[in-house]
Amino acid sequence: MNTGLSWLSIIRLGLVQTSLGAVIVLTTSTLNRVMVVELALPAMLPGFLVALHHVVQMTRPHVGYGSDVGGRRTPWIIGGMLVLASGGVLASVATTFMETTLAWGVSLAILAFLMIGLGAGAAGTSLLVLLAKRVAPERRPAAATLVWIMMIAGFAVTAGVAGQFLDPFSPQRLVTVTGTVSLAAVIITLFAIRGIEASSTDTTEAGTTDQGGMPDFRVALREIWQERQARQFTVFVFVSMLAYSAQDLILEPFAGTVFGMTPGESTQLAGIQHSGVLLGMLMVALSGSLLKLNTVAHLRRWTVGGCIASGLALLGIASGGGFSQHWPLASNVFLLGVANGAFAVAAIASMMNLAADGRARREGLRMGLWGAAQAIAFALGGFLGTVAIDVARQFIAEPAAAYALVFSAEAVLFLWAARLGSAVRNTQPRHAAAPAFGDVAVVSLMNER
Repeated sequence: MNTGLSWLSIIRLGLVQTSLGAVIVLTTSTLNRVMVVELALPAMLPGFLVALHHVVQMTRPHVGYGSDVGGRRTPWIIGGMLVLASGGVLASVATTFMETTLAWGVSLAILAFLMIGLGAGAAGTSLLVLLAKRVAPERRPAAATLVWIMMIAGFAVTAGVAGQFLDPFSPQRLVTVTGTVSLAAVIITLFAIRGIEASSTDTTEAGTTDQGGMPDFRVALREIWQERQARQFTVFVFVSMLAYSAQDLILEPFAGTVFGMTPGESTQLAGIQHSGVLLGMLMVALSGSLLKLNTVAHLRRWTVGGCIASGLALLGIASGGGFSQHWPLASNVFLLGVANGAFAVAAIASMMNLAADGRARREGLRMGLWGAAQAIAFALGGFLGTVAIDVARQFIAEPAAAYALVFSAEAVLFLWAARLGSAVRNTQPRHAAAPAFGDVAVVSLMNER
């Protein structure tokens, strides 16, 4: 039963996603840089930890099922945020322990990042299910865009503001800033979710899924994989997101090692990148609205063009390391963000068009397949990017040259993704339901960077 949320309620729920982004950007970006630069630990350590938090989020389908059975989303949202915030604080404490007791610090960090992944998955998935069930159909596309933008805003604002409070850097200051952000995230979530979900909203729908003769999961998944278009798009999602995530954990250490930036400065650099991502997303949305070109071909051009531009921006960063005193790194990173945002939001919109192609009543499964490809890519990408840096620096003495090699490899991945994306074609479905907003949003928001 969809009672239709007001715009104010939709904005309030968007604040939950903002809070998720605020905690996650500190744990996956700032703590990563501190481990690599300030503590001089191997880059593969934070790479492994962030990969772990992505792997754990493969439990998202189980979370969604649990909230369906209970018919309530609010407890999962609040519980997930509490676990996420606690994990964020524990991760900062663990990082400070690594300076004196490495084994104890790493053990705590593993637990912390497991909590971060579980909390983000529980809160994020349940939030999106609530939006999908309670937002009126005509408002769903705008609501999806709004929630996505508010998540990016959480990244950008937190990175910029927290970066200023981190300097001059000290372990105690790191814990204080992370704890403050985590506490604020919990308080905002409690305010945002209060009273939105009526106690009886979904209870009548619990246990009513899959009553129409659908095959079991394995059979349905095999049928989807046999569809050429779904298979092609799955490969595209994996390759593009592998390139997208491989840059994430090495950019701030690169800024600190090659360009001599402080922790606060490199954290603000992450904020600049996320601001670019936001602009890229708005460019795609506005071009479609103003030119009335929300077509498959239009979205494909943005998807392919964004991948190509991302590759070129990475090549610019790779070459800029050799001219660190003069290279406009912040501008280059901003352009990378714009390209990333354009390709990502265009790919998400393409998912909405492609989800209804092929066999009817498989829209959610297609989205789940692409979401799984994205999760695996993010788990592998961050870790492989950091491993590549560690290996490259074993054979290349100059840090700038080692980073340049890895950034160039990521650029090649983006160019390959552009080629794969250009090959995906939409065909008008004969018998298919409209794609579910909740499934689209789950895929788009699974990367809480």
